[in-house]
Amino acid sequence: MTERTPLLHYRLSTSVNETEPRSPPLGLAVVQHHGSPRQKSSHQRQPKKLSVFIGVVIPTLLSMFSVVVFLRIGFMVGHSGLYQAIAMLLVAYFIICMTVLSVCAISTNGALDAGGAYYMISRALGPEFGGSIGLMFFLANVCGSALFVLGLVEAIVATFGVPEDGSAVTSVYQVLPSGYWWSLLYATGISLLCLLVCLVGAHIYAKATFLIFLVVMLVLATIFISFFAVHPRTIVLPSSAAFNPTANGTGPRFPTTANFTGFKLDTLLGNLWADYTVDYTTGTTMTFATVFAVMFNGCTGIMAGSNMSGDLKNPSYAIPRGTITAVIFTFIIYNLLSVLVACSCDRVLLQRDYSFLRDINIWNPFVTIGVYSSTFSAAMSNLIGASRILYALARDDLFGKVLSPAKKTSHSGNPWASVLLSWFLVQVPGAFSGKLNTIASIVTIFFLLVYAAVDLACLALEWASAPNFRPTFRYFTWHTCALGIVGCAVMMFLINAIYASASIAFMLLLLLLIHYLSPTSSWGYISQALIFHQVRKYLLMLDVRKDHVKFWRPQVLLMVSNPRSSVGLIKFVNDIKKSGLYVLGHVQLGDLNTLPSDPLQSQYDSWLSLVDNLNIKSFVNLTLADSVRHGVQHLLFISGLGGMRPNTLVLGFYDDCLPKDKLIDPSLCTSQPRDPSGSLDELEQQPPLFHFASLRGSSDRQDYGEFGDGKVLGPQEYVAIIADAMKMLKNVVLARYFNDFDRAQVLSPPSSSPGKGAVYVDVWPVNLLRPDSSSYVDTCSLFLLQLACILNMVRAWRKATLRLFLCVEEGRSVRGSEEKLGQLLKELRIKAQVYSVPWDQQVALHWQRQGEWGKKQSSQSLDSAKEEEKQRPDEEEENDEDYVNSFPSNATRLSNDYLSAVNKLILDPARPAPAVRFLYLPRPPADTRRYTTYLHQLDLLTQDLGPTLLIHGVTPVITTDL
Repeated sequence: MTERTPLLHYRLSTSVNETEPRSPPLGLAVVQHHGSPRQKSSHQRQPKKLSVFIGVVIPTLLSMFSVVVFLRIGFMVGHSGLYQAIAMLLVAYFIICMTVLSVCAISTNGALDAGGAYYMISRALGPEFGGSIGLMFFLANVCGSALFVLGLVEAIVATFGVPEDGSAVTSVYQVLPSGYWWSLLYATGISLLCLLVCLVGAHIYAKATFLIFLVVMLVLATIFISFFAVHPRTIVLPSSAAFNPTANGTGPRFPTTANFTGFKLDTLLGNLWADYTVDYTTGTTMTFATVFAVMFNGCTGIMAGSNMSGDLKNPSYAIPRGTITAVIFTFIIYNLLSVLVACSCDRVLLQRDYSFLRDINIWNPFVTIGVYSSTFSAAMSNLIGASRILYALARDDLFGKVLSPAKKTSHSGNPWASVLLSWFLVQVPGAFSGKLNTIASIVTIFFLLVYAAVDLACLALEWASAPNFRPTFRYFTWHTCALGIVGCAVMMFLINAIYASASIAFMLLLLLLIHYLSPTSSWGYISQALIFHQVRKYLLMLDVRKDHVKFWRPQVLLMVSNPRSSVGLIKFVNDIKKSGLYVLGHVQLGDLNTLPSDPLQSQYDSWLSLVDNLNIKSFVNLTLADSVRHGVQHLLFISGLGGMRPNTLVLGFYDDCLPKDKLIDPSLCTSQPRDPSGSLDELEQQPPLFHFASLRGSSDRQDYGEFGDGKVLGPQEYVAIIADAMKMLKNVVLARYFNDFDRAQVLSPPSSSPGKGAVYVDVWPVNLLRPDSSSYVDTCSLFLLQLACILNMVRAWRKATLRLFLCVEEGRSVRGSEEKLGQLLKELRIKAQVYSVPWDQQVALHWQRQGEWGKKQSSQSLDSAKEEEKQRPDEEEENDEDYVNSFPSNATRLSNDYLSAVNKLILDPARPAPAVRFLYLPRPPADTRRYTTYLHQLDLLTQDLGPTLLIHGVTPVITTDL
């Protein structure tokens, strides 16, 4: 079962976890018995799930009450005053309410599994973000558990501990030794008790928390009653609060007693405004930020119910209702307690005795029991929450084998290994922090970062507008998510800018680590949905009617018959696309009417793997057609979207060279590194990354193609494809001799080569088949210059030198031609070396010059030209004057001698051989019967030239305007 089928997974899992027995089908009623071992084992493996109240409300309430409600209400009001205390509560609850709305939305959008907030974030934002935040959430729960354990130790030592300063014992119960190491021992014992409960399983934990919940509610009831029932009294302050030593052992003396005044207006007026002073437990002066950090820990328990998502009957139903109920209840209790405390306790009592609720209770041990119970429950809740998050992280394999031991579970499904590891880590902050308020800032910032991540996940899902994001909880918008993120970020830096920056840096480091080391997941990436949403929006804004030649870029459709022989060309075309669209096109011959299914769907993975392996930025477009020509037409018509459509068609050259397989090399067949000393058998046993057909001419290929040589395309159809592209106003590029092209080798020639290690790109921007039209400023010539310039702009080709060849005849001004061409290059901002090449001998072989001079005229070629002139259609005869110098006539009269001479001119051995040549591609003849002759002439022209591009441009691509 994969997560690509979440609804099916949800239905199956719910049907398995149903507790109500179903009547078996009639055919199986006799076979299956109630006492069968299989049924018993299935009941043992599927423990009973927790309800809304037991699984969400109670853990959330106890986690949010914990230290703050009993030990820090007076601390908060005493230092910040009632006004700022209520403001803190409003700000804190505003932040967590925004987060609660996001949690409710995500949890009601599908089936939740173990991991709580980590599961929500990872499945929404992807493994990188989810894994980094999940690990930090785990650490936050670990530190939170340590915080609550330290709070419990503080309460125990305050009640039963011997004073550290050696003063007289004031109570018969003060028998426990005190000190740092004794506190550490007590903390270890308490965390060990939490470990035992959590090791047994979620059910024992639920029962324990329910009993603790009853105790805490009873204690809260007595606290509220005490404010009204207890008479005013004087309370003796703790000894540690009465003396505040400085570095030399002396310090100011504070009052040793304080008053519980009952409800008095003077007391209320004295507690309205802030009065930040020294915290007697840490010796540091309090500020709004430090008090808020301590108080906010009473709000960080909102995820306690979410952390139990794997143990709930129906997480999508329980988490929203339980969490909202707990948040509202705690908000009311905190505000009521703050008002009652401000009205009845003087400032000294609030600032110098954090355990004053015990002294004013109708029965003092009640508050002590409440502190112990709630704090122990919160520590236990964070411990079991941390273990569930760690188990989810280990199960997802985001950190490889590092967390693999944490996957181990008991027969009932309890992740005992995760519990043990979490308990061990709880000891670390407990050992190094020592005091309650020291660790509070770190825990608060970690939880704020997790809350911001939950808000970000919900915001991303909302902005992606995915049809499958339709949570049943609808009381949220993207505004609430954004407010939650901003609120969390502001409070993080307000509490402690250094800790906040360090935590964000740590999260980004984890994100990068997971991105590069973790395997690809099948959860779905929100980034893909957001990219789709934005790309669609910008594609609609990309108006083809606003295209301008200044911003032209090549958008290439490269037709690939078989990628095995096209690796060099695919990589080269990737260099000349200049951040434009690049599409690999392929035509498979076939008729869908005669096939059971689409044969192309199974091929996309191989093509996409090829794109990844070659490290190119390309799309893949495959089509099924009855002929290659129709397939290319399909792709030219439909490739791309909106303003992103191919404007240039690149084809391999049609010749008789046998293709060579360039995907045989093991380094190209798998992404796994291999040992060079490994045997060939091991290489063959590894599954291939690509699944492409064998090349024509290979020993394992039996078909001989339509033309008997393995080809599925004839010369007539090949030239017709070129003509079709030009009719569609597409630029055409024919690439020859790229079968053995290796960019790394070409760009790093040996220093012993004729060019002494230099790399050249040759450009011949003139129609070599028409000497009379040797213009360098027509559309096609400028297109050649543009493509050569684009290649030279690529980082790998930046050191290459452009060589521009100016073909000149005797009697014409060479200097003037060079100056004009140099001025043109200067205006076009193209840096190239211009070479003048005399070609009188070659031009003398051209049929036009032979007709003018009456020299070296081949009677055979003239007779054949006359015969073809007679065979021309009537409409061609009517337009004979227009065709005097046109290519259809030119194509029939060009001699092989002329073409061979031009070929030798280009291949001049006196010049260092270039890495690639750019040649002018003439238009195909209008008469389709001359297509074969046209292709033969191109073949002679480019014979043995090495990597060559024959280019024909039909659209303006260069401008001199700013």
